[in-house]
Amino acid sequence: MQKVQRFGGAMFTPVLLFSFAGIMVGLSTLFMNQSIFGGLAAEESLWYQIWFMIQEGAWMVFRQMPLLFVIGLPIGLAKKQNARCVLEAFVIYITFQYFLSAILNFWGTGFGVDFAAEIGGASGLTTVCGIKTLDTGMLGALIISGIVVWIHNRYFDTELPEWLGIFSGSSFVVIVGFFVMMPAAFLFALLWPRVQGAMLMLQEFFKSSGTIGVGLYAFCEKILLPTGLHHFIYAPFTLDSAVVPGGIEAYWALHLNEFANSTQPLKELFPAGGFELFGNAKVFAPIGITLAFYTTAKKEKRKQVLALMIPAALTAMLTGITEPIEFTFLFIAPVLFVVHALLCACINAVMYLAGVSGAFGNGLIAWLSLNWIPLGKNHWQTYVIQVAIGLLFSLIWFLVFRFLIKRFNFLTPGREEDDTEARLYTKKDYRAKQAGEGGSYAAQILNLLGGTGNILDVTNCATRLRVNVRTRELVHPEADFKKIGAHGLSVNGTAIQVIVGLKVPKVREEFEECLTKSEDELKQLCGTAEEENIRESGGDRETGPVIEGCIYAPQNGRTLPLEQVPDDVFSQKVLGDGIAMLPEDGLIVAPVAGTVEVVAETKHAYAIKTADGLELLIHIGLDTVNAGGEGFDAMVCPGDRVEVGSILCRVSEGLLCNPDKPLYTPVIVANSTEYKIEKLEGTAAAGKTCIMKYQVKK
Repeated sequence: MQKVQRFGGAMFTPVLLFSFAGIMVGLSTLFMNQSIFGGLAAEESLWYQIWFMIQEGAWMVFRQMPLLFVIGLPIGLAKKQNARCVLEAFVIYITFQYFLSAILNFWGTGFGVDFAAEIGGASGLTTVCGIKTLDTGMLGALIISGIVVWIHNRYFDTELPEWLGIFSGSSFVVIVGFFVMMPAAFLFALLWPRVQGAMLMLQEFFKSSGTIGVGLYAFCEKILLPTGLHHFIYAPFTLDSAVVPGGIEAYWALHLNEFANSTQPLKELFPAGGFELFGNAKVFAPIGITLAFYTTAKKEKRKQVLALMIPAALTAMLTGITEPIEFTFLFIAPVLFVVHALLCACINAVMYLAGVSGAFGNGLIAWLSLNWIPLGKNHWQTYVIQVAIGLLFSLIWFLVFRFLIKRFNFLTPGREEDDTEARLYTKKDYRAKQAGEGGSYAAQILNLLGGTGNILDVTNCATRLRVNVRTRELVHPEADFKKIGAHGLSVNGTAIQVIVGLKVPKVREEFEECLTKSEDELKQLCGTAEEENIRESGGDRETGPVIEGCIYAPQNGRTLPLEQVPDDVFSQKVLGDGIAMLPEDGLIVAPVAGTVEVVAETKHAYAIKTADGLELLIHIGLDTVNAGGEGFDAMVCPGDRVEVGSILCRVSEGLLCNPDKPLYTPVIVANSTEYKIEKLEGTAAAGKTCIMKYQVKK
């Protein structure tokens, strides 16, 4: 999962380039349209030529998309020397293309490729940096770049004899990649034409299947977008003669006046237009998706969500370039992308059934200039139906996405960071966060992660510093990270994520610099913020800061006062003060971070000691010791290190559902005389809701 998340973070970098480029393509297309600007937009005019120049520059991002992902992947996945890995990936990818081009030039017929054919269309050929080669799209680019990242991570630090020193580092990576790309090119030459052949078979099926074919066509075009194979779906229809001579776009433009002056239904005039309706999803889906992301985001993150989504949504709606919005959630929640593709199929099929047809492959700018304005006089009723259906589907997108995001807790934009609602921030926290804005912040994080010797590698995504450590036990509790200004901590084995927000690129850069410093230098960097925290807390070097924290719910359920527990030992607080819970299910998790001190032989009771000295007892049931351990499945042992939310035990349904013996779970602070304790009653979520706050008594 950590590797998948790192991959998603790596994909985020190229995606950020799409929005501005898409807007410029759309604007230039609008200003070059003679239907709107008349003779001013004639090809021989200076106006047209300037906007054509602007459009050509804006198309770069989309024409060179595979190359952008080749370069972008190492930024997020290389474990060291990312900039050098970017250069290595570019060189090896171009080397691969030269190998593949040569193979097809000499032996293309043996692989089923007509290398003499023109690029584009159904030929399966394209150009990459001026090299005529096989069109492997973004998927091929990611495969090659992924291989390079693996070679870089494994061999960059390889030590060569001194007399071969000139070939070390990036040179050695490129040398290894050079020889790896030879068999890789042969494999692509062998396998990729078969993938393209499968696409051609799908085209024949679409043409003969009516409304069903239109829906499946839209689904395949969308679901194949991440692979780059979607070009083989739509290009023969829109740009070649798969359904009408010269392709749908050219045929529509040539017969535009004829269609505009006819009162015959558009579906009868131009049935092939059903395969050019996928722009409906480009216009109406972003409305629902943006609203779903906004309403499911945390309140404090909603402005950031709008800043991310509005440019992406407008780009898709105006120009038909959907990568900005679709790639935003594609790598975060692939399930949503599959659902999105299904809804794209549905909206196209319904539109076609309702009689909508035409050149609706792009966004609103093209709709106005190629459909609504020239044909509005005789076909406005069809366009009213189109808008009504589209807005209905916007609502469907919103409801479906919102339900799935909340049901499966997808980490869509605005939901990335851990829940921190249980923590109340003080002036001390604010001052600590201010200290974290300086150069010492990364050093403090490094210190809390166990120091330089505990770090294996570091990467980042949009908001998180992702670190692999050698020993998890050396990593401090989440509360310590929050005290220096981090938003939270996510721990999965030795894979640690420190949630620092949108400034993470700068923090990572400083973190990597800290890895090169001596222990004394790191102490000096951490010292200023440490002094600030001690002064603000009212402590000093001898007594130290005031210790405070939260105890989270060990179960899903509701809390109740300890006095209401029908057992004198607990209700009279013989073992210490605390709170009790009535559980909803049998999952028991750690309510604090610390070390497991005791696991009862009968597995019904667990004691945890935190780093700041708090001793906590979780006692599942009242007389469950009599069960002899039956129905309890302990997941930890004494000495284990646990974080908040780590699973301690699973309880069987038989014990949980006995109406005669409610499974009260007292949560007791065994050394409660040393603390001021504030108890919070109500419904609680395991590992999420704070049920007690504690502070060391002065």
